[in-house]
Amino acid sequence: MLKGKTAVITGSGRGIGKAIAMKMASLGADIVINDIPQSEDADKTCEEIKSLGVDSIVVKGDVRNTADVQDLIKKTLDKFGKIDIFVNNAGVTRDGLMLRMSEDDWDLVMDINLKGAFNCIKAAARPMMKQRSGSIVNIASVVGVMGNAGQANYSASKAGLIGLTKTTAKEFASRGIRCNAVAPGFIESAMTDKLPDDVKKEYFKAIPLAKFGTVDDVADVVAFLASDMSSYVTGQVINIDGGLHM
Repeated sequence: MLKGKTAVITGSGRGIGKAIAMKMASLGADIVINDIPQSEDADKTCEEIKSLGVDSIVVKGDVRNTADVQDLIKKTLDKFGKIDIFVNNAGVTRDGLMLRMSEDDWDLVMDINLKGAFNCIKAAARPMMKQRSGSIVNIASVVGVMGNAGQANYSASKAGLIGLTKTTAKEFASRGIRCNAVAPGFIESAMTDKLPDDVKKEYFKAIPLAKFGTVDDVADVVAFLASDMSSYVTGQVINIDGGLHM
């Protein structure tokens, strides 16, 4: 399904990003792992991917830094000669009620989640335009669609990412580049593990499928959007939330 493709996934040392990288590797894609310089997981993930019979490299860097992003693109092209798939997964949370939220916490979340994606799309689009092909997938969130108390910064960043997705799809469609987003709901991960039990119970009651999602649930949909199986799909946002928001 992805044999012969090259995929770059930001924030892919662990969590959802790692699951996406592993899924695409299992479908035949060569993988570029990108994570922050202090990540201890990126190299381990890279070795796991190579064990699946495809090639992989690690390029560490901060998506907020344009020089780091340019380095990511350059090293990918030097190694693989092309970029077929780019997944903007890097993200952080700094939750808190709006009246108590610091400016630093607002800026950090917006810079990584939204500005970082902008930097990466702008850089990755250039080689994709030359190829006249490419698929960009942005990892948004259901709270970017419906909002959530205590997550003003995160909700705003993910809502902005959805707007960026649609604009990217319109600007680059004529060059054969597609751009879509997924909006995960409550996905079991290290991030959600930190939530209090009462918060988890409230989420659970609101999910019609009566179960939490897994990182593989997200990876499966991202792989579909990255592949030629979705060649007539662009500018869309797919909720992966068990029916939490519909």
